[in-house]
Amino acid sequence: MLLSEIPYLSLAITPLQSTGAAYAHFAIHVTNAPYPGGMVLRDCIWSDELSQLWQNWQEMFSTRRLPPYPTDSSSTPKIELEPMPTGGLSSRLMQTLGIHLWQWLFDGAIVASLNQSQGMAMGQNKPLRLRLEIRDPNLIALPWEIMQDAPGRQAIALSQQVLFSRTTSDVNALPPLRADFALRILLVLGQPTDPGGGAIANDTSQILKLEQEAASLAQILKASGNSGIGAYRGIPCQVDTLVQPSPVQLIQALEKRVYNVLFYAGHGLPGPDGGMIFLRPDMTLNGTELAQVLTRCQVKLAVFNACWGAQPAHDESGDATDQLPGIKRSQPIPRSSLAEVLIHHGVPAVLGMRDPIADEEAISFIEVFAQSLAQRMPIDQAVAVARQHLLTIYKFNHQTWTLPVLYMHPEFDGELLKPIQTSETQIPSESPTHIAGLRSLKDGRVWQVRGGLMKIGRSIENDLVLKEDESGVSREHAMILRRDDPEELEESTYFLKDFSRFGTWLLGETGWQKVHQREITLPPGTQIKFGSVHNETLEFVIFNPADVPFSG
Repeated sequence: MLLSEIPYLSLAITPLQSTGAAYAHFAIHVTNAPYPGGMVLRDCIWSDELSQLWQNWQEMFSTRRLPPYPTDSSSTPKIELEPMPTGGLSSRLMQTLGIHLWQWLFDGAIVASLNQSQGMAMGQNKPLRLRLEIRDPNLIALPWEIMQDAPGRQAIALSQQVLFSRTTSDVNALPPLRADFALRILLVLGQPTDPGGGAIANDTSQILKLEQEAASLAQILKASGNSGIGAYRGIPCQVDTLVQPSPVQLIQALEKRVYNVLFYAGHGLPGPDGGMIFLRPDMTLNGTELAQVLTRCQVKLAVFNACWGAQPAHDESGDATDQLPGIKRSQPIPRSSLAEVLIHHGVPAVLGMRDPIADEEAISFIEVFAQSLAQRMPIDQAVAVARQHLLTIYKFNHQTWTLPVLYMHPEFDGELLKPIQTSETQIPSESPTHIAGLRSLKDGRVWQVRGGLMKIGRSIENDLVLKEDESGVSREHAMILRRDDPEELEESTYFLKDFSRFGTWLLGETGWQKVHQREITLPPGTQIKFGSVHNETLEFVIFNPADVPFSG
């Protein structure tokens, strides 16, 4: 099934002109539907009950209190909830708020459009992709992921029949995306705590602890990515780590143009430009700056285990002209969350946290999320599977499963890895028409380019480990990578990218020529020397899969 063929329904919540001081009007409209009659519109008023339930939610679950927008719920009688027999008061609150949010959003013509779209998806034996755009920043912090249509029914963000995510229409066009056949993750561990708490930039004990955490998390990601079953077994998963890098080091790593996933864990603060992430106590990167390099380097998915990555920043000065009588409240800044800023600039998918999440909970989510991505699930489906895992472990009445918030670009079909094609006329990526590698002209050994990527250098973490006694060889010297034509599955081009200190030598018509810190195409039969023209000669070769036993 091609992801672009999944029926797609998109809703937008737009604030209208208020008619009174205590009530706000909204338009709820379908901006995209799988059938022409599904493009419907209705207006509604936010209810006192929803404001009170939202206030109750914050008192029970949230670490940061937000204003009771958009009604003066202080004048509304407090809603008394009866505990559920198995889950207590938290389960009843979660269910009640989820039902109220559903009934407010899906009513009248909107629910008819949803039902018709779901029926069409079921008739095609496909899920329905549902995206929600919230154009009032006051409503972004609400847990829309918990919506459910009736007591005892599944929350919308847990469903694999309705793939739920958030979106925004205020975006740059999605750049052309390459076809990926392997998980390639850049894992970045930044400053773990608020720098104002006295953290020291060169605290060696802290850095050692972070390096240990990075190694452990990288191992979990690699094991998860490589744990596919059946037809999905053996999908390569590359994980490279950076511990408290400088912005320059992070950008240099991303500019290798290898990674399709960025995972960041560390401290973050909200702000009008997407806030900032603390790579080190004295070095930060804001959302706008990060967006430029992510889009340029074709990173498809950015995951942030950082505070408030999916919430807008607030102007604490409080605009008196927009306050309710007797209520002092800060104003959320439109389109200021890190997730929205990255999507705005053209990053295809961003996963952030609505509230802080514990490390153990985050690792449980990430492990199952990586497994699902390695099975070539679309990103929104993989999030639903990982969210189900959190609910199973931490139960419905714990908000852990509600914390991950997924934003997707409206032009993005959710494809991280190329799906297996079921057509008999197409060859799946697990049965390649060719195999590429490097062959030693000295002894004939051959090393395979696996998953479309080979890393080369002195470090033992490379796919091809060069000899220590060869002059001019760097620890991370170069890589060979494959880029595939998304229109022609059998068309592949290989490139050599050098990022070493002394360069790489290629034999051309006029003799050995040096390639230094740049990328060039790599035709079959090219002879290569890494580091020095006096080092061992290797040849780039492409074979029929049945013709050669590989040495590495």
